[in-house]
Amino acid sequence: MKRKYAIYKSETGYYYYDYCDTLKSLKGTKFEKMISKEQLPVVLTGESGYFRFTDKDYMFVKIVESDGCPLTLEEMFFKNQDTFKLGWMSPDGDTYSCNYTNHTKAAVMLCEKFFPGAELPERTLGKAGWLKIIDSWDGTQREHGQFVYSLTGKITKKQVDRLFDLGLYNNEEVQKMIADCEDRW
Repeated sequence: MKRKYAIYKSETGYYYYDYCDTLKSLKGTKFEKMISKEQLPVVLTGESGYFRFTDKDYMFVKIVESDGCPLTLEEMFFKNQDTFKLGWMSPDGDTYSCNYTNHTKAAVMLCEKFFPGAELPERTLGKAGWLKIIDSWDGTQREHGQFVYSLTGKITKKQVDRLFDLGLYNNEEVQKMIADCEDRW
């Protein structure tokens, strides 16, 4: 059965919420007895709540109907974005952008595409040589930074080249991985 979704854009990709413009579309949700016809249309934000929909929201893009996920991996997590900051990097150096809280969601979608049936997405990516670029801020520094994490401690030449392009080549952890892996290239 097709459902309606409100699509929004962020700096790292598009995201979606359930869009409900009729009481019937609320059926089966915890909001069906809470939201009146006068409050429609609304957007359901998962378990946390809802908000009244307006197409004037500067991040709103469009309404779509779909019987599955309304966005592709590359739409939700921009691939090889020029302004990449945080996310995942494949062994081939391809990046998938996400904000500081969406690494797990991105890992799930990456595994659905590249490692179907994987039970532990982040671990699966790590064991396959993917790098996780995370926010290194611990609350005591003046500025946020980027930390490059490798589950295996290994890095490919293509990843090194891409990290150079992203300005992360001189990070302490990247230099250690390079020193440990240089003889493999």
